[in-house]
Order: sequence, then structure tokens, then C-alpha cells
Amino acid sequence: MKIIDISTEAFTAPNYADDPQPKYKWFRNIKDGSEYNLSVMGMTPHTGTHIDAPLHYFRNGESIDECSLEKCYGSCTVVTISGVLTGEDMDKLLPFCKKRLLIHGKGKASLELSAARVLTENEMVLVGIDSVSISFQEQEEAVHRELLSKGTLILENINLEGVRDGNYILCAFPLKLGGLEASPVRAVLITK
Repeated sequence: MKIIDISTEAFTAPNYADDPQPKYKWFRNIKDGSEYNLSVMGMTPHTGTHIDAPLHYFRNGESIDECSLEKCYGSCTVVTISGVLTGEDMDKLLPFCKKRLLIHGKGKASLELSAARVLTENEMVLVGIDSVSISFQEQEEAVHRELLSKGTLILENINLEGVRDGNYILCAFPLKLGGLEASPVRAVLITK
């Protein structure tokens, strides 16, 4: 068995537009005479590799702690795509994919609304991408709403550098952050 870490490091990962930069400070520090180290950090739940829950775009949507953990673990397919993925592209791709799809686009791929519709029509449980958002700005809200309204979780800001296309086991459990719209995750792929 081999475990491949596909998480971005939270404090240095690309950050979404106007989101505050993550930060930390030492509350207790051994080098300053304390008996132990203790840090304090501040960040949005969308920092680094994270999962969006329906509450991100829907007032009464499921919060991250209410989302099914089964969607965050299981067979997945990694595919390399460049540019904008359309519904027509997705129709051709899906027959070869598991119910969790990870898109490797070197940070430049995105989904068009038509692609999101094909994913939800085919009951995709999770879609991930190696950029800070699943879609380009003009369709970002519509794509998020389409996926999240049908229960498809969104895994953003993953690191697929050096990962070959193919099938893996994905493990990307969110923190149990009661009532929040997203959570950082430590995402890994497992292979034989």
C-alpha cells in the first residue's frame, strides 16, 4: 500500500481572492522558557485543501459536520484536464470514472455549469480540483449551487502534482466543525 498526500500546506497554499491570509502565533513556546509549545491560528475553513458543504451557498444547507463521511472516502478517479470542462466533455469522461472525480489541471482547469449538471445527473458524490475554486468567476456561484444542491461535495485546492491519472482510494475527512460551511482536510490517495 502507498499513501500519496494530495493536501496543500495551509499557511502557504494559494488563497481565494479576498479571503484573509491564514496566520498563527506561539501562545507558549519552549524556546521562550515554557514547558511546552502551544500555538494559536486563524484562518477561514476554506484555507488550503478543503471541502465545501451545502451551507456554503444555501441558508438551510447541511453544515460540514452534517455531511456524509462516506462521500469523503472511497474509490476515485484522477483525470488530467486543461481549460474549461463542459457537459459534453463530462459525458465522454464519466463512463471511465468512479463516483469521486479529482481533476488535475495544474491549477488552471475549471468546470462549466453544464459539466456540473452532468455530474449531478450521474450522482457523483464528490468532485475535487487542484485550484482554489471549482469554476471560473463568472459561473462560480452557479456551479457551486448545482453541485451542492444535489449533495455533491466539493474538494478544492488539492495538490495532484506527480499523481498519475487512474483509480485510487480517496480519504479526505473534514474536521467536525459544528455549524460551519466548510472544513480543511488532509486529503490522501491510497494505492497498492
